[in-house]
Amino acid sequence: MRPATALLLASTMLAATPAFAQTAAPAADAAPDEATIVVFGRGETRQVQEIKAQEIVVLTPGTNPLKAIEKLPSVNFQSADPFGNYEWSQRVTIRSFNQNQLGFTFDGIPLGDMSYGNHNGLHITRAISSENIGSVRVSQGAGSLGTQATGNLGGTVETFSADPTGEMGAQGNLTYGSNDTVRAFARLNLGTRDGVRGYVSYGYGSTDKYKGQGKQDQHMGNAKVIVPIGEAKIDGWLSYSDRREQDYQDMSMGMINRLGWDWDNTFPDYARAIDYASRLNDVDLVSNSGGSPFPDGRFDYSGASVATGQTYPGNVTSADDAYYDAAGLRKDWLGAIGLNTPLGEKATLNLKGYYHNNSGMGLWATPYVPSPNGVPMSVRTTEYKMDRIGAFGSVDFTIGSQNLNVGAWYENNKFNQARRFYAFSSRTEPGLSFRDYPKNPFFTQWEFDFTTDTFQYHVQDKIDLGMVTINLGWKGFSVTNKAEAVVQASFPQGKIKAQDWFQPTAGFVVKVSPDAEVFGGFSQSTRAFASATTTGPFSTNQAGFDAIRNNLKPEESDTYELGLRYNTPVFNGTLGAYLVNFRNRLLAVQVGSAIQGNPSALQNVGGVRAVGVEAAGNLTLGSGFSLYASYSYTDATYRDDVVNGNGDLVAAIKDKTVVDSPKHMARGEFNFDDGQRFFRVGLNYMSRRYYSYTNDASVPGRLIVDASLGYRFTDKVEVQLNATNLFDKRYVGTIGSGGFGNSGDAQTLLVGAPQQFFATLKADF
Repeated sequence: MRPATALLLASTMLAATPAFAQTAAPAADAAPDEATIVVFGRGETRQVQEIKAQEIVVLTPGTNPLKAIEKLPSVNFQSADPFGNYEWSQRVTIRSFNQNQLGFTFDGIPLGDMSYGNHNGLHITRAISSENIGSVRVSQGAGSLGTQATGNLGGTVETFSADPTGEMGAQGNLTYGSNDTVRAFARLNLGTRDGVRGYVSYGYGSTDKYKGQGKQDQHMGNAKVIVPIGEAKIDGWLSYSDRREQDYQDMSMGMINRLGWDWDNTFPDYARAIDYASRLNDVDLVSNSGGSPFPDGRFDYSGASVATGQTYPGNVTSADDAYYDAAGLRKDWLGAIGLNTPLGEKATLNLKGYYHNNSGMGLWATPYVPSPNGVPMSVRTTEYKMDRIGAFGSVDFTIGSQNLNVGAWYENNKFNQARRFYAFSSRTEPGLSFRDYPKNPFFTQWEFDFTTDTFQYHVQDKIDLGMVTINLGWKGFSVTNKAEAVVQASFPQGKIKAQDWFQPTAGFVVKVSPDAEVFGGFSQSTRAFASATTTGPFSTNQAGFDAIRNNLKPEESDTYELGLRYNTPVFNGTLGAYLVNFRNRLLAVQVGSAIQGNPSALQNVGGVRAVGVEAAGNLTLGSGFSLYASYSYTDATYRDDVVNGNGDLVAAIKDKTVVDSPKHMARGEFNFDDGQRFFRVGLNYMSRRYYSYTNDASVPGRLIVDASLGYRFTDKVEVQLNATNLFDKRYVGTIGSGGFGNSGDAQTLLVGAPQQFFATLKADF
């Protein structure tokens, strides 16, 4: 055991020893609702849990709030960094549905699918600092009908900002840790409790990569204001984010075995990258002896025999084993203004308008396109510009035992996406940094303007019959996607629409006793198409798009749930089961027979069935101690083989397990908090995950242990220590970074972060 690990564990044991004096009231004396950090959706007709701010602040400051929800049943969160912020690697799946089949919102504002090349939103870590989050609500099945999302087939994650306290003051955090991690956060609270109140904050975080060389950092500013006007309330939000991340190398299991867990891109070794690229582009044009103008059977650069193939130094077998560098750059502005006001005595109106602007790019040093000046590689970018403007609102009104909610949402999204190439300066000097936005491209391969118009409405009726509550309703939407070429290349122009005006839901909850309730429900959801060249129906050529535009069906899911909740001051928990039928699954396959020469295009390829069991509970032991545990079992399988438009078999995957869908996930936590000292030890288990559709490529299960420890000197000053991957487990963190293939190993894995330690000083003024 490493000394640092032993020291942290020993400190954890000491923290549990009773103190001679206390400067704060024990947590055990707090009200049950205040002491509970996971709320199991009491009174809801579907599976819902909510993580409170207390659970987020105990993580290393700056951690992705989605990392906090990984403790909930059926939530599969993965990332290659200890904070869960590295967007190329960050993934979340729920009940086998991947990230672009889930819905995400922030204070009701749609975030799209939060994927790396997000075409319809932004990641939550670019919308709000972790210290400003009030709660995160997870619906594993279908989210609330009023959720602003058109892709939530398999669940919804809603993040809410904390309200201003209305007390003048300030808060500051300072963190330092492994890999020269530095993070500073400051927040100024303004106003009065019953009057105008708000806060403004700034945070900066920076960390070196834990393998290879490079840096990942972010500037973040947030501001929130609440203005009471009589019984009405106006609220406003503004945030700015500037994130720059140098990437880790995508790996395969073969690469891990051949090159080791610590293998990465060559940066800052430019000469080695030039050597790999030169070998890739090597040809036999002249004689290696004397330079005579005729081939001699040997590659001109390396001198290797053409007959035996190109060779690379050491255990490297191709130029794809290591690139010079890669990075993701993102800048975002997000603003919103909302109104909440009563309409008479029995109705309430909620309105909010929002605007989001994004610019960014993903950069990659590609050896497959040389620079015009003779350098055997160039910088390939995928560039993004987005302007979204939208509004949503609802009216709640009560009629006897019924609570009715009617609402609507509209958004116009203008998204520009382009693929460009930039030159390196010479064979000896790169002449540019992957942390800066490059200028003066020598080639634009393609560029498109996308316009997406979304209209959604919902109607919901909650009927309170005393012991029984019934929830009935539906939502509907129409989403039109339009692509216009600026530089067309081979990708298509045109328009496609997904429309489903009736997506019903029905549920019930029965109070069996003051402490127990039974819930159940059904919901149907439809997913709109994506507006991007790199995904969805526009990722083919014009012929392929024309072949599918009138026949392609949007993905749909039917979810059935049944469960039990139990809630007392000592124990609260949930036990549930579900069945999901997912149909019209979309996958890119060849259209028609091969002899026709048609391109690959998006096609409906069948369905998926998922059945599962979920359990979670929190036990209060007294004297500040508590236990939390969750377990989920998921059996998700493909219902059909994949065939092309001519009926020929493409992949025999019927009854195979869905990729990135572990059958077993378990979480456990042992917590202590007496008001002055606190600690937590958490265990995170995930079983085998497949990354090929035929299930012949997988990564083994893993058990990761995290820990935190803290001491409050006063109610305004505290110190906190965090450890991630406490026992330095070697494991694959992310699968599917480069997509999933039908069969065999693939360069689509990212190694999980090794053991990391962080220390934070927190102070209120």
